[in-house]
Amino acid sequence: MKHTAFFLPTLHGGGAEKVVIALTNGFVERGISVDLILINIEGEYLNQINPEVNVIDLKQTRALNAVIPLVKYLKEFKPSVLISHMSRANLAAIIAKTCARVDTSLILVEHNTLSATQSKLFRAKLFPFFMQLLYPKAEKIIGVSQAASRDLEKSLSLKSGSITTIYNPVVDDALGLKAKQSLKHQWLATDSPPVFLTVGRLTEQKDFYTAINAFAMVRKKIPSRLMILGEGELRPQIEELIDTLDITQDVHMAGFVQNPYAYMSQAAAFILSSRWEGLGNVLIEAMACGTPVISTNCPHGPKEILEDGKYGPLVPVGDANALANAMQKVLETPIDRERLIERANYFSVQRAITQYLSVIGIN
Repeated sequence: MKHTAFFLPTLHGGGAEKVVIALTNGFVERGISVDLILINIEGEYLNQINPEVNVIDLKQTRALNAVIPLVKYLKEFKPSVLISHMSRANLAAIIAKTCARVDTSLILVEHNTLSATQSKLFRAKLFPFFMQLLYPKAEKIIGVSQAASRDLEKSLSLKSGSITTIYNPVVDDALGLKAKQSLKHQWLATDSPPVFLTVGRLTEQKDFYTAINAFAMVRKKIPSRLMILGEGELRPQIEELIDTLDITQDVHMAGFVQNPYAYMSQAAAFILSSRWEGLGNVLIEAMACGTPVISTNCPHGPKEILEDGKYGPLVPVGDANALANAMQKVLETPIDRERLIERANYFSVQRAITQYLSVIGIN
């Protein structure tokens, strides 16, 4: 049986981190030896790792600093496959494998839309150049949506069709069980005003500003509330906007929560207001809970998940008026919960695990 290793920066609360947890746990459940290599062993998801996963802490703060420890790991343990996630970890993995001179197959997984990704950090602006230079050295590159894969091929001048698409492992029995867990919050009581929910890191990418401005418009017409789950560097600015709009009493910023599904299952509707996504795991999670969803038609995942609006409205990025109109219509239109759940089940953990195993040559 092949010895498989996964590599990523940390296990802080994010979509890519959830994917790796699902894959590593799923691999060991199928009897495969798995190492999970972290640049730094920290993050909210640490307690979700299967005890049979061998966690290795490189004890570094940056991906570049992790190259030498990763070279040592590869030389000592010589895994059959190294599956790296997220751009900065991917670049470090390529350099480390080249320096280690081992036969380990390297698979890179990209979780975002490269052409749309924005960062104010100077080193991040250099990523596309180094990705174009180094990514062809990997045995396989995986994108998390069809459009994101094609975008990456174009951005890195790779051959069309050279990147394999595997949708993220999102839905399993555990999600359904967590969605049914008791949640005592006065806003979610039966006779309370409808609650809109949004979940994600408080970053520019997720564009909570548009969601909040849209909610402020809806609230003027329909008594309602907004809950935001997640943490991030923009919390002060988001709180300032909420205060400026004078809606503090109807917006609750709960921070990071271990079980967002209990909130999703009781929300009147879920909002994804992102400027860009690779796929959009939270959209699938909300649908799996039977919750109506509204999303920006951002590049690229939501359009594929919702099949061009078949399973929920798609609105222009950054358009608070359009988002507000969609939010209001969702409240007024009955939704077929079972239809949403059926669509979400396509993005199952087991399907993704089987596809990953096929890519690395394990049936």
